[in-house]
Amino acid sequence: MTSTAPETQRGHDAGDPLGEQPTSWQRRLRRFGHVPRPETSLRDRLDPPYTRPGRQVWSVLAIPPHVADRLVRWSAWGGPLLVTLVAGLLRFWKLDQPHAVIFDETYYAKDAWALVNQGYEGSWPKDVDKQILNDPSSVPVPTDPGYVVHPPVGKWIIGLGEQLFGFTPFGWRFMVAVLGTISVLLLCRIGRRLFRSTFLGCLAGLLLAVDGLHFVMSRTALLDLIVMFFVLAAFGCLVVDRDHARRGLASALPVDEEGVLRPNAQVAETLRLGWRPWRLAAGVMLGLAFATKWNGLYVLAAFGLMTVLWDVGARRTAGAVHPYQAVLRRDLIPAFVSTVPVAIVTYVVSWTGWIVTDKGYYRNWAATEGKDSSWSWLFPDWLRSLWHYENQVYDFHVGLTSGHTYESNPWSWLVLGRPVSYYYEEQTGCTESATGKCAAEVLAIGTPLLWWLACFALAYVVWRWFFRRDWRAGAIACGVVAGWLPWFFYQERTIFLFYAVVFVPFLCLAVTMMLGAIAGPAAGTGARAELGLTTQDPTGERRRTLGAIAVGVLVLLIIWNFIYFWPLYTGTSIPMEDWRSRMWLDTWV
Repeated sequence: MTSTAPETQRGHDAGDPLGEQPTSWQRRLRRFGHVPRPETSLRDRLDPPYTRPGRQVWSVLAIPPHVADRLVRWSAWGGPLLVTLVAGLLRFWKLDQPHAVIFDETYYAKDAWALVNQGYEGSWPKDVDKQILNDPSSVPVPTDPGYVVHPPVGKWIIGLGEQLFGFTPFGWRFMVAVLGTISVLLLCRIGRRLFRSTFLGCLAGLLLAVDGLHFVMSRTALLDLIVMFFVLAAFGCLVVDRDHARRGLASALPVDEEGVLRPNAQVAETLRLGWRPWRLAAGVMLGLAFATKWNGLYVLAAFGLMTVLWDVGARRTAGAVHPYQAVLRRDLIPAFVSTVPVAIVTYVVSWTGWIVTDKGYYRNWAATEGKDSSWSWLFPDWLRSLWHYENQVYDFHVGLTSGHTYESNPWSWLVLGRPVSYYYEEQTGCTESATGKCAAEVLAIGTPLLWWLACFALAYVVWRWFFRRDWRAGAIACGVVAGWLPWFFYQERTIFLFYAVVFVPFLCLAVTMMLGAIAGPAAGTGARAELGLTTQDPTGERRRTLGAIAVGVLVLLIIWNFIYFWPLYTGTSIPMEDWRSRMWLDTWV
């Protein structure tokens, strides 16, 4: 993994940053190649520097130093934007194909069209999909309210695309593709900030760009990709907030006569970190996730706990003797107010269309069936009606146990045990096939090699968090757990593998972290000292070269795997024998 540790202090031994002479047993160990782990300065532990490519790279390419510096600065945004451009081209290529209402688009595309036209979902007639595809202008928006079981934000977003490009497959998929593309940019920047490496950040974004499940969900008008976008945006906001908070602590700590930052218990335990807009933004993003699908509520709880623990770690690093008590007094209430109430208010506001139109399903329940409620004197009718509606929806969700062909247990998700077929069409008279048959399918399945590699990466992340106390590993694990673990409580419910798209970005971060460890630390960084490798060490250079080759091979295999499954992601017609050759597991059929 590319380390965030800075270079050791100039003029001192790499293993003795304070200039102390090693003991005799340390000198004996060094004869056998042992190098003590370098100590990192307090400032760099609170605010780690970004890694920079070694000069050797630029020397080989014959690039002058001043040009190299400019390229490094440009790459911080240029690299992520380039990866995002590739992801966008892939996602928008023939976005209107297949020209069909695939899987649950039959619900969300129509609900979104009703929302943007009248403010509430309507009760659509059965078998209206073909008419919509043939002539959407001939289909009136139903005024009778429809019973829906998901909050409105995701449908408002889908409806925006329909307003721009019409009630067509391209229209209802457009905004989802936009969010899927932007999420690649977000992950590049988040990965760069997490690992303090532009290269690793871009690698994480590239892995997301070529993940099959994220790709398919970016081209389908379902809600789960939208939840993923807001969850990832909230995570990014919290990571930025963490950096700003730790930088504020560093600026408040005293500096000794040698200019070295020193820990101070009084400052660490009493300093108020002030206005934290990024944490507030995270609260809004989590509210929007919750207002798209209710599983965003679990992410809110997990991320809220995570950001508080980050404050504990920051104050402990700064010198707090009792960091938990300090956070309890200084940070806990602001953290709670910035996330939970903000998310709840965001959720309620998302129902504005249902509230003001006065025609939505259960909108007038409080004035009719619920008029005798003992709470009628305390809460307005619209709020009591909304609460009743939410209760009914919750009962529906927990009671949804009817079987489905493509349902799967969350235990099987990471190994892609049972993907979901969104669209399938078999064609006869196909000249490309020896049997005369072709198949076109849209299969919601992750890129297999990426996901199977992620199983090992998650084990590495857990190990690194537990034994090395690496906060980055803990943050990645938190993202996976928040998106995956809640479904284990509803195993009797009808659930699907595509729900896992919410934590796909964190799988990509986990794989990136493991690939970074395989590649080894960059030349000239403090991580080389940590591993006992110096620029002049041929063993270290050999290890770095072999690691880079291994990472390059793995990434190329993942990209090849994505290309191989491309027909199954896009609904491209292929000979039946080619389709069967891609059914690697019997459960994929």
